[in-house]
Amino acid sequence: MADWFATLGTPELLALAAALGWASGFRLYAVVFLVGMAGAAGWMQLPAGLQVLQHPVLLGTSGFMLFVEFFADKIPVVDSLWDMVNSVVRIPAGAALAAGVFGADSGTLALAAALMGGTLAATSQAAKTTTRAAINASPEPFSNLAMSLVEDGLVVGAVWLATNHPLAFAVLLAITVVLMWIATWMLFKFLRAVLRRARSFFTATA
Repeated sequence: MADWFATLGTPELLALAAALGWASGFRLYAVVFLVGMAGAAGWMQLPAGLQVLQHPVLLGTSGFMLFVEFFADKIPVVDSLWDMVNSVVRIPAGAALAAGVFGADSGTLALAAALMGGTLAATSQAAKTTTRAAINASPEPFSNLAMSLVEDGLVVGAVWLATNHPLAFAVLLAITVVLMWIATWMLFKFLRAVLRRARSFFTATA
């Protein structure tokens, strides 16, 4: 297992970089903690650019933030506020994690991975934010909780699939990204319509 990363070719490493970038748009702290813990526990040999994630201080910090996010993300309205605050962190962090798969020894690939990781993080972040805003328009809290749990599972599943079945992950990721773009566009139009109706209601009652 110690030489696992040494046997991976460029397609497999790109799949891992894509998974880290995409999953960071949902759960940045979960990605950092899970990958770091996997390295610290010896479940996988992290590439040089990601070995900092298994440092005890970073593990403790990301673990604490994961604990906070796990509960904040399941409370209606609080989850949207949490997304707004963390939106400035997730995209650059997703790019940095993706670049870290290749490290400083492969500058061109690291830059390409950073661009890919940042774009995928922005895609999943936008889809998550618009979906949660639409869900929060409903008074019942259960759909919010269910969506949050689904996102928890997606993070773990994406990293596992990318490291074990990179080709299958690449195909599923391409389909998922297209669906996310469509969903984000449709939900954005829905939220604009809701805001227009709310504005008209308050204007009429003023």
